[in-house]
Amino acid sequence: MEAVKERLAEFTLEAHDLYLNQSVPYLEGSPDPLHFYRDWIGPNKPCIIRNAFSHWPALSRWTPAYLREKVGSKVISVAVTPNGYADAVNGDRFMMPEERQMSFSSVLDIIEGKVEKRGVFYIQKQCSNLVDELPELTDDVEPHVSWMSTALGKFPDAVNFWLGEASAVTSMHKDHYENLYCVISGEKTFILLPPTDRPFIPYGVYQPAVYRQQDDGEFEVVDQSDSEKVPWIPLDPLDPDLQRYPSYRRARPLRCTVKAGEMLYLPSLWFHHVQQSHGCIAVNFWYDMEYDIKYNYFQLLETLSEVTAAT
Repeated sequence: MEAVKERLAEFTLEAHDLYLNQSVPYLEGSPDPLHFYRDWIGPNKPCIIRNAFSHWPALSRWTPAYLREKVGSKVISVAVTPNGYADAVNGDRFMMPEERQMSFSSVLDIIEGKVEKRGVFYIQKQCSNLVDELPELTDDVEPHVSWMSTALGKFPDAVNFWLGEASAVTSMHKDHYENLYCVISGEKTFILLPPTDRPFIPYGVYQPAVYRQQDDGEFEVVDQSDSEKVPWIPLDPLDPDLQRYPSYRRARPLRCTVKAGEMLYLPSLWFHHVQQSHGCIAVNFWYDMEYDIKYNYFQLLETLSEVTAAT
């Protein structure tokens, strides 16, 4: 088994040397669908695309004043945590946020500093929250990215809206979606690791729990004792514990900042950690490709990594 483990590590390093970029490249303008599939989707490589949605009204319209007028009274789902880390490992728990129903204006009040509240607030509910919770804003963006939909032969499975404080951080994880992440205002900073780095990325299995804010403002931890344990990455790439996770020394993370008007193509199964500027607004499109050949290939690598890590 040690030989298999070492071969997996060698394979990972070969992938970096043979085809992976040392930084995230930039493309200018909307690409040709066939070329994009050939050059980026097929090889499973990320890139940042400039001027691909410069025609969206959202880029100029989505000011706090406009959002208050359009959707200020709408009640939406907001993730609330004591530390900004929702869906993240904390000690021996996988912590999930308190999902609070709030008016959009009350979230803007917190972000703009008009109201002080304990906790960190983040509009991050997925499963197409833009369409389901904020349909009044959909005319300001496109329902899908036409060249991506053509390249993949399908429409997106979800279109999500993101708005939050600078303290809101997305912990390291991966998704089985092809992801186009469009920053409307502010900026997002990503740490990215390819699926081939999986042998160097630690996983654990954790008891799920939820934060709940009490009347005195303190947060308690409520175990979800009826739920199955959650596999998740305990490592923080901003401050990796290399004594505890020495294999991570061999990983080669990429860092990139996506600014307003830019779009990140985040391929399926790439590990990513995300930070943002205060009040950053973004929209992303998820294309579910769980059953394509690429997905099955990297799932095999995932299985081999789990087996060798357990021995």
